[in-house]
Amino acid sequence: MTDLLTKAEYEAIARDLDLPLSPFIDGRFRRGTGPDMPTINPATGQEFGKISTAGGEDIDLAVRKAREAFDQGHWSRLHPANRKDVLIRLCKLITRRRRELAVMESIDSGKPVRDCELTDIPETIHCLKWHAEAIDKIYDQAGPAGDDAISMIVREPVGVVATVLPWNFPLMMLAWKIGPALAAGCSVIVKPAEQTSLTALRIAELAHMAGVPRGVLQVLPGDGPAVGEPLGRHGGVDMVSFTGSTETGRRFLHYSADSNLKKVVLECGGKNPAVVLSDAENLDHVAGHVVNAAFWNAGQNCSAASRLIVHRDVKEPLMERINARLRDWKTGDPLDPANHIGALIDADHCRKVRGYLGSKDTGPYVTPQVLEVDPQDKAAREEIFGPVLCVMTVATNEAAIALANDTDYGLTASVFTASTRRAIRAARDIRAGTVTVNCYGEGDMSTPFGGYKQSGFGGRDNGVHAHDQYTELKTIWIDLTDPADGDNVG
Repeated sequence: MTDLLTKAEYEAIARDLDLPLSPFIDGRFRRGTGPDMPTINPATGQEFGKISTAGGEDIDLAVRKAREAFDQGHWSRLHPANRKDVLIRLCKLITRRRRELAVMESIDSGKPVRDCELTDIPETIHCLKWHAEAIDKIYDQAGPAGDDAISMIVREPVGVVATVLPWNFPLMMLAWKIGPALAAGCSVIVKPAEQTSLTALRIAELAHMAGVPRGVLQVLPGDGPAVGEPLGRHGGVDMVSFTGSTETGRRFLHYSADSNLKKVVLECGGKNPAVVLSDAENLDHVAGHVVNAAFWNAGQNCSAASRLIVHRDVKEPLMERINARLRDWKTGDPLDPANHIGALIDADHCRKVRGYLGSKDTGPYVTPQVLEVDPQDKAAREEIFGPVLCVMTVATNEAAIALANDTDYGLTASVFTASTRRAIRAARDIRAGTVTVNCYGEGDMSTPFGGYKQSGFGGRDNGVHAHDQYTELKTIWIDLTDPADGDNVG
């Protein structure tokens, strides 16, 4: 595990950062044709740089260069083992620059530097390395064509992919997209969230240093209307992979329908339940997972367990343990490694979260809140995306499962029970893309991540399933009959 530095050491790194502040197109940084966009430290409210954003000319140029690179085949047709070697070199470069990247991520997003050091950077490297290692181990198929033919079902890279990223996990979500997309042989254009562009720009530079050819990985900073929507509508883009709100995700389906019917994969919001049944054991263990699930990254997490559905028989002792655990979760300066909760992303988001709490406080920090709510309350049904845990009490285990499913979302869920039978039945009955038993989590890099209902559309991140979504399937049919045996054309 990485040893954490002191607050003073992290502050010194922050002062010396060399910030990437312009689009990365065709293998180099170049000034964008869009307006300059301030980059703000959420914890201080201070501007620490101006990013030159991409305009329409830059978008067209990036798409053209991505297509040229794809058609030339320097990456798309490179031997899988050679693509693997390049991505492994990228992982090594990220490892060397990990402290710089962790601090950059923290001051750009408000995330605690301890999370960036202990989770985000290691998981980013692990994701890229996992997909790199999978490149030359995924086999195509031969179909049952009989003795007179051979049928091959092969994967080919889908082409030019635009990835549109959220601000809550900038590095990790970047890796979740570019890892499988680059492994498949695609050319990738990244549109980072306008609040958190810096680490994506740095990774693109490191990828080029590692040997990713010009035009294969490009980054276009800017806001949604200026960059995200044009990419979604662009006829030269073959696929969009989006992570963010359900509301914004819907728009990309419209953009696809209105343009070239590009493939669209959406990973959207969640209102995820942690279901504690009447026979749950070791409530200290349960409380630890519930607190982590609700308040990790200040609850700014699509898979956050923001609904605690607890059987009345275990509610009181569980809540005592949850409140005791919360005292260890310190809120404050993200560059202080003692803090577990940093600043929310910006003032608008702070106002939104406080609106659910009826709070008139100001400033970048919202301390963890535990609310007893009615299942029909606004706070119980809408994605707050902040450090708020909504608690609902049920009288039966059956009512707990029914309440877990009473939502428009279906991303993740957790079930706590001592019964294997109840655990498996609950996991089957809850309509969510990932259900964990007696723990909180999202699986690991080998397991697909995505949601049911309004939490997802079109595919999954992670695992070999992520590779599949960045490829097209092609059938190749080879006739083996001897033409001398007669006319076999039908």
